[in-house]
Amino acid sequence: MQQTAQRQGVIFALSAYFIWGLAPIYFKLISQVPAGEILTHRVIWSCVLLLALVLLKRQWHKVREVLRQPRQLALLALTSTLVGGNWLLFIWAINNDHMLDASLGYYINPLFNVLLGLLFLGERLRRLQWWAVTLAALGVAIQLVAFGSLPWIALTLAATFAFYGLIRKKLGLDALTGLLLETLILLPPAALYLWGVADSPTSHLGANPVSLNLLLIAAGLITTVPLLCFTAAANSLKLSTLGFFQYIGPSLMFLLAVGLYGEPLQADKLVTFACIWSALVLFSLDGLRTSRKSALPTP
Repeated sequence: MQQTAQRQGVIFALSAYFIWGLAPIYFKLISQVPAGEILTHRVIWSCVLLLALVLLKRQWHKVREVLRQPRQLALLALTSTLVGGNWLLFIWAINNDHMLDASLGYYINPLFNVLLGLLFLGERLRRLQWWAVTLAALGVAIQLVAFGSLPWIALTLAATFAFYGLIRKKLGLDALTGLLLETLILLPPAALYLWGVADSPTSHLGANPVSLNLLLIAAGLITTVPLLCFTAAANSLKLSTLGFFQYIGPSLMFLLAVGLYGEPLQADKLVTFACIWSALVLFSLDGLRTSRKSALPTP
């Protein structure tokens, strides 16, 4: 039974990270739609889908419990702002030929998580983790000093997602309830923008081809399906095991950017990528070593 659960967990983890890694193909398909409009569709249709799932699973009581707690709602307003900003920047980066920057951001993200754990959760970094964080910082510093450019897209994506994860960890809400409430908070401004402010050739749904409208509605699936797969994987696998799958997404983005969409891998990005990849090797080695030590029987 345990082996079956682990196998299913691996399948769910692979599904989640492959969908996240291949998501840029979807956003490229609707690149004629402004990033702000794509974000509104992502919020609206995710909200519809999540609401249906919560009702089907009869989990509305969990939503009601959170609605009675002003502090949790205030923190959810913050997390919804962080995740909304992260989604918007990601969409803009993909559709403006900055896919390599997006890939770099999600490579950096695990190192940001470790750093936030040190600063806000009182966690202590092991020696290899310190080397990994230092190497990543060195890569960014070299790009800034030697080439005069700052990977602001990558750093913003990594920072917003890391802070989002930190606050959600503090909240302790399950993924379905938390994401539904976040999309409900984002729903009024999204609807106001789409139907009251946006005025582009694609903002009037009645004038769009049916194929485009179906693609826009699919934004809800692109958002919720990998998250649900990830949640299922997290319930079946150790976090240390799950952590090794997280490099699939940015690796697929990197291959898509260079191989399919022809983004140039310039010297500044190459140096930074080399430092980040080296840092992640150290980070992974540390994780393996820690897992092996914890697996050893205690005397």
